[in-house]
Amino acid sequence: MNRRMVFYLLGKILYIEAALMSLPLVCSAIYKESKSLFAFVITILLSLGLGLALTKFNRPKDKTIFAKEGFVIVALTWVVMSLIGALPFVISGEIPNFFNAFFETVSGFTTTGASILTDVEAISHGCLFWRSFTHWVGGMGILVLVMAIVPTESGRSMHIARAEMPGPIVGKLVPKLKTTAKILYLIYICFTVLEAILLLAGGMSLFDSILHSLGTAGTGGFGVKADSLASYTPYMQWVIAIFMLIFGVNFNIYYLILVRKIRTAFRSEELWVYIGIVLGAVAIITANVYNSFTNFADALRNATFQVASVITTTGYSTVNFSVWPNLSKGILFLLMFIGGCAGSTAGGLKVSRVVLLVKRVFSNLKRSLHPRSTELIKLEGKKVETDTANGVLVYFALYFICITAVFFLLLFEPFDMETNLTATVSCFNNIGPAYASAWDNYNIYSSFSKVVLSFAMLLGRLEIYPMILLFSPTSWLKRRKIKK
Repeated sequence: MNRRMVFYLLGKILYIEAALMSLPLVCSAIYKESKSLFAFVITILLSLGLGLALTKFNRPKDKTIFAKEGFVIVALTWVVMSLIGALPFVISGEIPNFFNAFFETVSGFTTTGASILTDVEAISHGCLFWRSFTHWVGGMGILVLVMAIVPTESGRSMHIARAEMPGPIVGKLVPKLKTTAKILYLIYICFTVLEAILLLAGGMSLFDSILHSLGTAGTGGFGVKADSLASYTPYMQWVIAIFMLIFGVNFNIYYLILVRKIRTAFRSEELWVYIGIVLGAVAIITANVYNSFTNFADALRNATFQVASVITTTGYSTVNFSVWPNLSKGILFLLMFIGGCAGSTAGGLKVSRVVLLVKRVFSNLKRSLHPRSTELIKLEGKKVETDTANGVLVYFALYFICITAVFFLLLFEPFDMETNLTATVSCFNNIGPAYASAWDNYNIYSSFSKVVLSFAMLLGRLEIYPMILLFSPTSWLKRRKIKK
């Protein structure tokens, strides 16, 4: 383990976090909120101080980053940024309990949207902005942002990208990873700004439109009202629903459209499976809940919104879907597992993994009937390497082991099975609302369970491996020098 390089980069990242906090600091100043303004000033100074100490005392002679360092850097970055990011809530007194503040911040950065706040409308504008801004930063990835704006320290930064970017296969849009990061963020910013403009055009306030655009872009789901989006107009709900689905698509598709490779973009197998799942779920749920609404338009809008919110793991709500018929609840529960496309800001298993798993199952069934057959598994028209296919199976196994472990730890809470199970799945898949708490919050859980659920969110967002390696003693062993 190249420890000096790990801590040196961590120091650089703390500089970035201090810079990011300047935006909510400005927001606090605009609204003349002295407590939150003071909290951000103190946190920025602390972040800069820690960053300076880490970079000064850990200047590496060897700047090489291997896969192990990449995983550890990513995991450690997310944990430390969440710890520092929780301080403004604590210092301002708006979330005085540190465990609550840590849960809220982890939920923000991992784009989960699970909240412990009982009165979100009482929170200052500065802290509300920071809360939603963490969604936007975490949506595309903290380290992807760093790679886009900071000079590359090592030629092996691909190891960092692989550790942070979601999906079974991580590639580059262009030869240079830094350029890829810039392209991704340019697309990300354009969609965010476009959504904010459309919400403004529909009559939403500037502050609300910015925060909801940040929350939608990161598929996070933090809102500014206790009823999420129920009190907003149907137009606003449609705009947000459409953009949730847009941000659930692999961003490579948008790049291909930009460079006029439209046919290639629309030949994406994952894209059409994603669209098919959405349309099928919307059709079934609309028919199932039709009698619960006054007209077909309301049933279609609410069904579309909840399907978009759950499959993209955003977590916004327009209705209390926990009281919907079991068929609709069951479909939404399955969508919690599937999630959005690989290379999107959505959480969950990812559509590409589900497609690969189904193909692997059918391939094995065919081989059992025809032992001599050698059928290749393909995705997007390309052969899937055996290691990648096997990696998907291993990931599925780890995925369910982790969910089982988190669920077991929650069984010490005095709540029913549905509450604990859906809370586990919701946090692990970075969705937010659970059936039994869709219109409540996670403040019902103890501090211990909030920590457990916080790490469940991190496990889900970073797709398990980085967090496991961070806490593995073997990861921190010094790399042996090979004798010539």
